[in-house]
Amino acid sequence: MMWKKTEPEDMHSQPAPAPPAQPAPRAAAPQAQARDHAIIGTTVSIKGDVTGEEDLLIEGRVEGRIEFRRHSVTVGKNGRIKADIFAKSITVEGTVEGNLFGEEQLVVRQAGTVRGNIAAPRVALEDGCNFKGSIDMSPKEKAPSPAIADKPALKAP
Repeated sequence: MMWKKTEPEDMHSQPAPAPPAQPAPRAAAPQAQARDHAIIGTTVSIKGDVTGEEDLLIEGRVEGRIEFRRHSVTVGKNGRIKADIFAKSITVEGTVEGNLFGEEQLVVRQAGTVRGNIAAPRVALEDGCNFKGSIDMSPKEKAPSPAIADKPALKAP
């Protein structure tokens, strides 16, 4: 009983420290998520190669080459790009002059402008976007290899 009386007194005297201790781990989790997404701001201008291992949002200017093959790249409404972009998925809301290579998908939003070629298995051009170039949506040639191996087997018997 004495222990229980001491414990509530300690809890009443320490309510402020206990809640900050709990939000601190919660705050750390969103910070970790924020680190998985890099941003090039509107006042930033980069000339050269940009590579990384996290998702990227570009609101500034980039001239060169952008390579995030296992992550997504988004060119924001203020983004002005003169570069080839290689990414898992690419979304364009700003302006891109260069070729775009999406491993999974590529989307040009209504406000987006692309001057260059697009290569991705799934491509979406929203109504009102501006695009000049060619589109290659051919799938990767993993499936045809076994089919070619099967055809000689069928011809032999």
